[in-house]
Amino acid sequence: MGVKFSKEMILCTDQIVPLVNQKMEMTPTQEKLVRKLGSNAYPFTFHFPQASPSSVVLQQEGYEGSKPLGIEYSIRAFVADNEDDRQHKRSMVTLVIKKLQYAPSNRGQRLPSSVVSKGFTFSNGKISLEVTLDREIYYHGEKVGATCHITNNSKKTVKNIKLLIVQHTEISMLNTQFSKHVASMETKEGCPITPGANLTKCFFMVPLASSNKDKHGVALDGHLKDEDVNLASSTMVQEGKTMSDAIGIIISYTVRVKLNLGTLGGEIQTDVPFKLMTPAPDHYKDDDDNIVFEDFAKMRMANVHMED
Repeated sequence: MGVKFSKEMILCTDQIVPLVNQKMEMTPTQEKLVRKLGSNAYPFTFHFPQASPSSVVLQQEGYEGSKPLGIEYSIRAFVADNEDDRQHKRSMVTLVIKKLQYAPSNRGQRLPSSVVSKGFTFSNGKISLEVTLDREIYYHGEKVGATCHITNNSKKTVKNIKLLIVQHTEISMLNTQFSKHVASMETKEGCPITPGANLTKCFFMVPLASSNKDKHGVALDGHLKDEDVNLASSTMVQEGKTMSDAIGIIISYTVRVKLNLGTLGGEIQTDVPFKLMTPAPDHYKDDDDNIVFEDFAKMRMANVHMED
């Protein structure tokens, strides 16, 4: 009904001209920028609070110009005559940035797994399903491998197998939870699995943001128009904290496997959790040619004619 709900918080502020923090250490990139831009370049450094959530945008349908629900960060710089002056659009620039949470350097040796079985009221025996993933932490763009071991000791027949990668989203401020399928496959390979038969098979899926362009509610780490956009990474908490202590939009992933047992047999399914994350950068290239300067002359000329 035209109601806008948003909350803007200022995490940190600093005065950079005149420079207050004379002991600030510049990064290698800042040193290159200062050399290239000259005496009118003023470096600054901000540190995110440890509990601040990562950037997440929930994809929505409808008008492309509308602002999506999510968590976004930006840096605002403005000039003023004194410290008490308020910021104004004519003297302010805004740079949207992305806060990512990198995967730990060691992905661990644990292989997540889940076992489930199903019995039937009017017949003896059970069908057992065991699903094991080939690792616990995956990087964006990697194949997720799931090994399914099916044991049919019942009188039912497994018709086909369906696998899904499910993205679970919890919005802590609204106490809302929902799930979206970000990758799926259905196969009859090895089926039907008749009474007394077994099947062990490995399946692969790749969850990608590019494969979910038209799905409402899928969580991304940016906007689809961005070249480097990925599905939102799994939420990680600090050591000694639990997931209930996390704030913002909490993301988790599971591999879901379903066995179709026919009209009378129903389904059997199980979920195996895993983490989908961004790998930590190994190093920063030390190359002056990688720094690209864009010409904002036209923008500056347009701002001169902006009204207060």
